[in-house]
Formats: sequence, C-alpha cells, structure tokens
Amino acid sequence: MADTSFLDWPFFEARHREFAAEVEAWAVANADRLTEHHDADGSTRALARALGESDLLRMAVPESGALDVRSLCLAREILARHSGLADFAFAMQGLGTGPITLFGSEELKRLVLPGVRAGTTLAAFALSEPEAGSDVAALATTATRDGNAHWRIEGEKTWISNGGIAGSHVVFARTGEAPGARGLTAFWVPGGAPGLVTAERIQVSAPHPLARLRFEGVRVPDAHRIGAPGDGFKIAMATLDVFRATVGAAALGFARRGLDLLLHRATTRKLFGAPLFDQQMTQAAIADAAVDVEAAALLTYRAAWLKDQGTPRVSREASMAKLHATEAAGRIADACAQLHGGQGVVTDSAPELLTREVRALRVYEGASEIQRVIIARAERERM
Repeated sequence: MADTSFLDWPFFEARHREFAAEVEAWAVANADRLTEHHDADGSTRALARALGESDLLRMAVPESGALDVRSLCLAREILARHSGLADFAFAMQGLGTGPITLFGSEELKRLVLPGVRAGTTLAAFALSEPEAGSDVAALATTATRDGNAHWRIEGEKTWISNGGIAGSHVVFARTGEAPGARGLTAFWVPGGAPGLVTAERIQVSAPHPLARLRFEGVRVPDAHRIGAPGDGFKIAMATLDVFRATVGAAALGFARRGLDLLLHRATTRKLFGAPLFDQQMTQAAIADAAVDVEAAALLTYRAAWLKDQGTPRVSREASMAKLHATEAAGRIADACAQLHGGQGVVTDSAPELLTREVRALRVYEGASEIQRVIIARAERERM
C-alpha cells in the first residue's frame, strides 16, 4: 500500500483528502479489472465510461468554475499507481477539453462537455504535427475562411492521443493574423466530421490509442472556434500550464508503484541465505527511490497549489515538477527492473511494464530538454 501521509501536507484541504479516497476506492475496484494492455482502444473506452459513471470526471471536465489542479494531480497519481491506461483515460478527457473549459463559449461548453464528462465521448488534443512538436509556432495546418460563418481546415496532426477513436477534437491551426505563434487559432472538430481521416494508427511501447490524423478540407462553423482568432498559442500554453504539473503527478504514481515493487522484492527475495534487503546496495537503491518520490511529490503539489491559488504563471514550477518527477520515475523503474534480475525484463512482468509505461512521460507535453530550457530562461528572468 503506497504511503498517503503526504495528504496531510498543507497543500491540501479536507475536500482533496475525500476526493483522493474516492479515487483510490474506484481504482482498487476497477482499474485492473478494466485494463487489458493488448486492447488499448477497448480498455480506454471502458475506463472512460466507468470514470464517467462514477462521476470522477467531474474534476477533469467541470460543469462550472476553474479546473482544480490539485484534484487533477491526485487523480492522476492514484490512477497511474494502479493502471497507466486508467490514468491516460482520465487525463485525456481533461486535456482534450481543457481549451473549451478555459476559453470556450457557453454554447460550445453545453455542446461538448457533457458527453466527455460522462465518459461516452472520448476527447483529443490535436496540437503536434510531423514538423512541429516542441516548436508550436511552426504549425503548418491551416484554417481559412469559408464564407462568413465557416472555416476549412487543411493539414496533418500526429502523435494524437485518442486519435482514431475520439468523438471530440480540439485542433490548432494557422489562421494568419500575425507571423509565428501569434497567427494560430483553436477549433473544435467532432469525430466523424467529413474530411477528418485517420491516416495511421501508431503503435508504441506502452500501448494506448495514438494516431496520425489528416484534415482534408474539414469544414467547421465559426461557432466552433475557441477564443478569438490568433489566440490559439495563448490557449494551448494556458492549457498546458494546467496539465503539465499533472504529468508530474502521473510520473509520481508510477514512481510510487516502483518503490512498492522494490520494497516487496527486497523483503521477500533471499540472496546468500538472507533477505535481499540486507545488501547495502539494495538499501541504497530503495533510499534513492524514496528521496526521488518525496521530492517529486513536493514539486508537483507545490506547482498545483500555486496554480490553484491564482498565480498567473506557474510555467517554471510546473516544468520543475514534470522534469524531476518523470526523470525520477525512469530511474526508479530502471532500479526496479535491475533488482528483479531476469524477471525484470520478462514481457508484461510488473517491472517490465512499469519501464515501458514511464518512458513516454519524459517526451510528451514537453520533453525533458524543453523543460530545462523553460526553467533556465525563468531563472535568468529572476536575476
């Protein structure tokens, strides 16, 4: 059982502890039961529906008010500790509708959010392109006016989570109000829209729904625009500012799982007639993992608390949380595989699965290298 004493830290209120207990109870009853790693599409659908039926998606897709980042982080940490796909299903419902929650019109919120909150509609966040990942300002997908009340979207997006099975897409396209980042706009595109093509389903080491999408003259009404023309970059960055710390929380959940596996292996496996734990190098690995977990938790929940307090920008703190937590999770997963010996590299064993699940976190929503750039620039500004 993972340590929960951190819930007594001053970052949290009673409502957060109650929500954490609610998520934990749901995860114990459902996460493993509904997760089939060899059927990522089916598992994602089932998990999203179950999360919606339990009303846990109310935190990711709120009916009113701002997103509570501490609650998002708690949910992602707990779900990731139990099941990477459960965490994925929860997170994408929030990220995939975050721009609408934060910037959408009331009409668009009424149209889109209830189905996503119920878990009956899967959501996608279509930002990355073949030649534009970390460099959002280089987006090439275009949206051009089609009469007074419509737009046509042309281009390609890739690495799109829930791509191919989503019923709701937030799409960022170049509308040309100004050069670079100032000429982007966000739109909502429903699944099944004419011209929306799943060009390729992408298979990755820890399976989850992922695709390359083509937009071949996809026609959307101006009422499906999110925010003002030219505000797309601001909307994307504001959304990522909320959800970047939650990636750290997911990594924290995986790290706690790894620490549990380390402790179980060390205390149950015998080596030279004594528990593996008695080896000083084993104790060092456990100690390093414990320090990494605590530091990741402090950084993650500091960033979440600051955002919930209304701090205008938490890019520095969120980047620190994501960078440290994801790198720490990788270190712990590697130590876990090492301590399990041959069993640590057996396909679908607990250590091997953990190793695959944590790897992508160092890449998506801003690779570790990009987080270091953000942190360094923030430090320069503080001089």
